[in-house]
Amino acid sequence: MNEAGGAPSPQPLRERRIVLGVSGSIAAYRAFEIARRLQEAGATVDVALTPNASRFAPSFTFRNLVGGVVSDDLWTTDEDPELHVALGRGADALVIAPASATTIAKLANGIGDNLPSLTALATTAPIAVAPAMDSVMFANPAVQANLETLKSREVMIVGPARGRLASGHVGLGRLAEPAEIVGATRALLGRRDGALRSRHVLVTAGGTREAIDPVRYVGNRSSGRMGFALAAAARDRGAAVTLVSTQEPPAGLYGVIVVRVETAAEMQAAVAKRREGIDALIMAAAVADYRPASVAAEKMKKEPGEAGRTLALEKTADILAEMAGAAGRRFVTVGFAAETEDLLANASRKLQAKGLDLIVANDVSAAGSGFGSETNAVTLLAPGEEPEALPLLHKYDVACTILDRVAAQLDAGPLRDGPIDAPGR
Repeated sequence: MNEAGGAPSPQPLRERRIVLGVSGSIAAYRAFEIARRLQEAGATVDVALTPNASRFAPSFTFRNLVGGVVSDDLWTTDEDPELHVALGRGADALVIAPASATTIAKLANGIGDNLPSLTALATTAPIAVAPAMDSVMFANPAVQANLETLKSREVMIVGPARGRLASGHVGLGRLAEPAEIVGATRALLGRRDGALRSRHVLVTAGGTREAIDPVRYVGNRSSGRMGFALAAAARDRGAAVTLVSTQEPPAGLYGVIVVRVETAAEMQAAVAKRREGIDALIMAAAVADYRPASVAAEKMKKEPGEAGRTLALEKTADILAEMAGAAGRRFVTVGFAAETEDLLANASRKLQAKGLDLIVANDVSAAGSGFGSETNAVTLLAPGEEPEALPLLHKYDVACTILDRVAAQLDAGPLRDGPIDAPGR
């Protein structure tokens, strides 16, 4: 259960079986956290270690962490006389992390002399490889050629990151963060069988900030969590995802293109620039309705004896209405209505006024719902359909329901030019 209100934590890898291959690298100890995170995401995790990997990360430790098979021995018959075949056939994905230079060479050249490399030969599941080695080794032309070979076979290469290495030097070769590797695993599976494969989804997130002076701004309480959840869920369904956000996204949004903005005008420009070719626009951002009519060049000082000050405001652009009403629109538009009263009436008016395909209404004053929380209780409204009220759910699970609706609309056929008419328009 999550900390925010009793809704179950999301399990994006539920009913998936992941084989985690671990090779001989000083970074092998980080595979413990990768295995744990995969399990927390709902996966059944099998662990296949090279003999050298077990020197860095003993197999008995993995046995205390995961519920699947753990082995570093090709010759044992305790599990299965052909364990690599059983692992390969049962896998939904094979993730090798860390992958040493030697293991990468074996994968590229079809050499199967240990359990991870043999499993790679015995599976048709998608494969991800997370290199970890010294920066000079990583830059070696032989390693780079082997990586290019793997890429040509549609193996996903995750990282490496730049940072401090075991040698004490700083460079490119550090194992990608466990959250990134798990995110990559989710992306890998989505590209194989996700409902939004070949689709492009544009998501906005966070609350805009409208400057008063160089220090102060007009803003709101949006944390961006709903938008981040939508970006992750769309990625997990195989979509190419662009996230336009006022907030720094959390670790784990591997594969999502992030565009940082601050103001409503910047968000408007970023969305307009990227709308061509998208299949869905989901405006989860809390865009300011007003901004200061003028911005002070220097910090505004409180004057002695000053009773107060009036701040003149002007309207910002209605990005969602502009996008939904665009001539020749061929993408699904989804909006949000964050309300504190008359939830369905206000959301319904917004749905009709903006010509949206779907609106997500939530009472931000309700416990466990709205800004800053991990959970949300929302009602979905669409033209010509009865409202669908969802129970209190983790925001990722809310995002999954929204994207199921988007996928169904896209599968139903091409959109009409321009916005879809709402009742009463």
